[in-house]
Amino acid sequence: MMTEPTSQPEQEEKSPQKIRILVAEDDEALRQLLEMSLRAFGYDVLSAADGVKALELFLREPVDLAILDIMMPRMDGLELLQELRRRSDLPIIMLTALSRPDDVVRGLRLGADDYIPKPFTFKEVAARVEAALRRSRWAQEQRSHPVLQECGVTLDAASHEVYVEGEEVHLSPTEFALLHYLMQRAGEAVSKEELFREVWGYEFSGGSNLVEVAIRRLRYKIEKNPQKPARIVTVRGVGYKFCRGKKE
Repeated sequence: MMTEPTSQPEQEEKSPQKIRILVAEDDEALRQLLEMSLRAFGYDVLSAADGVKALELFLREPVDLAILDIMMPRMDGLELLQELRRRSDLPIIMLTALSRPDDVVRGLRLGADDYIPKPFTFKEVAARVEAALRRSRWAQEQRSHPVLQECGVTLDAASHEVYVEGEEVHLSPTEFALLHYLMQRAGEAVSKEELFREVWGYEFSGGSNLVEVAIRRLRYKIEKNPQKPARIVTVRGVGYKFCRGKKE
C-alpha cells in the first residue's frame, strides 16, 4: 500500500514564475487540448487520465491549481476533490456536463472553487484559471488589513486564519475571500452580483449558483445552526448581510 504524506512537497523545487496546474481528464483528446492551451498561456501542466494517477502526481509534485473532470475511472473527480481538499487549500476547478447539475452542487459543497460546464472554450478555461489564481493570491497577500472581529468571528488576513468563538476553522481561498468581503461590509446588504464580481472576479451569470452554494458551505463552517443562520443572513431580494457586533 502506498504511504501518503499529509501535505504537498515544498514549493521551492519549482520556479516561482511558473504556475503549475494539474489536469485530471480521462478523455485523451480533450486532456491534450487542455494541456496545449494552458501551456500556450504560460502555465506548467501535469496531467492524468484517472483520479488515482492524478492524486499520485499531486502528492509527488507541487501544484498551484487543479482542474478535475468528474467522470473518471478508478477514482472519480468528486472523490479526488475530497482527497485534495483534505491535504490542501489550492484552487480547484471542476469540469462538468450540463446534464449533471447535481454533480456541480455536490462539487461546490465539497470545496471546489469554481466549475466549467462542457462544452467550453479554452479562453474561458484560461479566464477561470486566472480568476481562481487571483483569488488565491489575494487570500495570501492581505498583509496590510487589520484583524476583523464581528459576531464571534475573528478573521486574520495576514495569517489567513479564521476563528469562530475561539475555535479555528479551515477555509478554502474562495471561502476566505467571501467571508473577508462580507465582514468588511458587516451590517450592509451585499448583492449576489457584487459578490460574484468582487470575489470570483467576473460578471454575474443569472444561471450560476456559485454564490448560493459557497454561502451555504460557509454557513456550515461558521454558524451554530446553518439552517437558521445568525451571522450570514439572507436579505430577501438583495443578497446577503454579515451581522455586526460582538455577540451572535
